[in-house]
Order: sequence, then C-alpha cells, then structure tokens
Amino acid sequence: MGEPGESTRAGSAGRGLRWGLAARGVSKLATFGMSLVLARLLAAEDFGLYAVALAANQFLFYINDAGIVSAVVQWRGRLEDMVATATTVVLTISVSVYALFWFTAPFFTTLAGSASATPVVRLLTVIIVIDGFVNVRSAIMLRGFQQDKIAKANMAGIAVQVPLAITLASLGAGVYSFAVGAVANSLVSGILVLFWAKVPYRLGFDRAIAGRLLRFGVPLAGSLGLEALVLNADAIIIGNTLGLTMLGYYMLAMNVSSWVPGVVGEALRHVTLPGFSRVADENPAAFSDRVQQIVPMLVTLVTPTAVLIGVLAPQLVTLLYEPRWLPAAAALSFLMALMTVRMLTALAFDILTSLGATRRIVWMNLSWAAALLPALYLGARIDGIRGVAIGHVVAAFLVGLPAAAWQLRRSGVVLGPIGPPVARLLLGGLACGVTAWLVAAWTADTIVFVRLCAAGAAGFAVYVAIGISRDRLKQLRDVVMS
Repeated sequence: MGEPGESTRAGSAGRGLRWGLAARGVSKLATFGMSLVLARLLAAEDFGLYAVALAANQFLFYINDAGIVSAVVQWRGRLEDMVATATTVVLTISVSVYALFWFTAPFFTTLAGSASATPVVRLLTVIIVIDGFVNVRSAIMLRGFQQDKIAKANMAGIAVQVPLAITLASLGAGVYSFAVGAVANSLVSGILVLFWAKVPYRLGFDRAIAGRLLRFGVPLAGSLGLEALVLNADAIIIGNTLGLTMLGYYMLAMNVSSWVPGVVGEALRHVTLPGFSRVADENPAAFSDRVQQIVPMLVTLVTPTAVLIGVLAPQLVTLLYEPRWLPAAAALSFLMALMTVRMLTALAFDILTSLGATRRIVWMNLSWAAALLPALYLGARIDGIRGVAIGHVVAAFLVGLPAAAWQLRRSGVVLGPIGPPVARLLLGGLACGVTAWLVAAWTADTIVFVRLCAAGAAGFAVYVAIGISRDRLKQLRDVVMS
C-alpha cells in the first residue's frame, strides 16, 4: 500500500485527469444515448418517478460514509493502520442508513408528491450499501492516483447499465428500467474496484483511529448533507407542487445541464482533491498559486458550453428529444448558468477539504441552503419549472458563490489575481451568447441541425477570439498534457 513518489506525482495526476476525462466522456456519451432511447420509450411521468428516487439516493450517498472517504484521502500516516477501522465504520454506517431509510421511504415519497415511487426508491438506494463495501478501496486508489483503474471499472459498469436499461424499458418495465440498470452498474464497477485495489478486506476497530477519522469526516458529512439538500430540493418541491410530469421535464433539463460537470468536473475533482491535499501538506506557500491556476482553467472549459446550450436550448431539445419534450428547454436555459456556479463551488469544496477546513464548508452550504429553499418554492409557484431554475440561479449567484469565495479568503486562499482572466473569459462568454442568438435568429428558416451548427460554431469562434489569450491556450494545453 505504498504512496507514489514525488517524481511520479505530476505524471500520475496528468494521467489521472486524462483517464478521468476519458471515462466520464464515455459514460456521458453512453448515458446520453440511453436517454435518447428512453425518452422515446418512456413517459415524462416515468422520468419524474425516477427523479424522486434519484434525489433520495443522492442524499444518502452524500452522507452514508460520514465523510470518512475524504478522511482516507487526507490521511497522514500509515494506511495499513487505518484501513480495517475505516472499512468497519463505513460499512456499519452504510447498512444502518439504508435500513433506516427503508422504513422512512414512504414519508419521503409522500413529501415529494409521489407515494407510488416508494418501491423504486428502496431499490435504487441499494447502491449505498454497495458503496459501503467499496468506497474505502476507491479512496485509497484515488490517493495513489490510480484513476485509470477506477475509470475502467466505471466504464465496465456503464457497459452493463445501458443495454440492460434499454432492454427493460422496451419490455415495459417503466421506471424500473432506470433503477435496475443503475444498481447493476454500481455492482459491476464495485466488484472491479475491490479486485483492482489489491487491499485485503479486513474488518477491525481502533477507537483512536475511528475518532480521528470521524473528527475530520463528520463535519464534512454534515456539509455534504447540506450540499445534497441544495442539489436535490428542487425535485421534492417540483414533485410536490407541480406533479410528476413536470418533474420529468425538469429532470431531462437537469440531465442535459450536467453533461459538462459530468465530463470535466468529476474528472478534475478526482485529481484536485488528492492534488490539493499534497500541496497543502508539502508546500503551503504554493497553495494559492495552484488555485489561481485551476480556477481560470475551469472557467475556460465550462463557459462556452454553458452559454451555447443555454442560448440554444429550444433547438437542442427539439433535435435530440422530440418536440414533446420542449417544455424542458425553459428550465435548461437557466440551469446552464447554475451548472457553472456549481462547478466553481465544488472546486471550493475540494480546496477547503484539502486545507482541513470542513467546518467552513458547513457554513458555506448552510447559508446557500437557507436562501435556496424559499427561492425554489416561490419560483415553482410563480413560473413552474422555469421559475425553479431561476430561483436556483438567483440563490447561486447572490449567496452560493459569494459564500464560497468568503470562506476561501478566510482560509488564507488569495483570490485577487483570478479576477482579470476570469473577467475576460466572461466577456468572451457574453459575446459568444449574443453571436449564437443572432445567428440562430438569422437561420430561423433552416432545419434545426443547421441552425445549431451555424450558431454554435459562430459563438465558439467569437469566444476564443475575445475570451482566451494565447498564454491561456498554452497553459491549458500544458496542464492537460503534463
């Protein structure tokens, strides 16, 4: 269970990022294809039922290890002394959480306005038990920059999920096609992680080690619970106030808006969490410099996609999912702005975790949640799913992002030098959006595919010309290839 040496870490991080990007790209491409097929086989109400189950699963997934997985990645000391205790604690918590939720699932689904979703919720949340067996090994692999093996495991899971879900949907399984496919994915990828981690599966308990893990992890788990509330409160509010059909439209919009975080964000987080941890431990003086490098790179990657999908949402939904799904476009235009903020706050989460400032994450997410819940409820009442998306954006820009920046500054991270390059990128994004909108209007009489290609190409060209300097392009290339 050795650690990578200093001479190999940069290469390992670069390889991890490339494998992470490849795996997430394959995963998103496969699930994108699956969503295209399922959107033609299933009703919007089926998507709504799955959204309720997914909200429950994501909330439990965030809290089911009490933050110990991140504590394993951050562990200072011999891994052999900690693994058995961490495994025992995580597995105990995961099984206990699932057992508790089995009995409380009817209350949750009733709150979401869909009591019929209870069996689906109970099935899908089996994933957290599988995760309880696997996630300590996964954390050790992340710590050792073995993202290539994790990526292969995830791709194998997707290879099982997609054909299984489509087959079940074609046979009339409805919402269960989603749930069974997801559980099968988790099981296959989990088995491969256990095999490739090559860490003996032993249980044990050391009170001192458990206390050390929990002192780091419990505040983080509390913050993750709040983050899960921020991420999933919209599904509960929409299901309760607008019904499952509108929730299905909203879920489709949310799925499209997650393409970029799913490909770029998750791959980057698999590298930044252990990477920031190493810098914080070995060269604290360079920590702010690393943050100042990563944030503009993230904004560079995310901005054009967010802007183009947001501006061209009606044409995109019509082309990909048939006109009957067009109500989703009203929410999608605003959810792309939310996606950008969430990627930045996720990066802030990793930075604060690396510094051990888990309590600051709690306050960051608590303030965001306090502003978000009334904004979502009012948005749903005033303007349906578009209102919910607008409420998300308002809370994110007025509270979520400033709270993240404030907590970073309080932790000693210098953010000032980030301002000028990010401002230029945002200016390029504005020009990109205006250009795409104008070209889409000028080509209104052509077929949808031509409008998308023309508007997207023109907008992206303007973004590169205005928003990205030559130095930024070179830096981006060097970071990816290093």
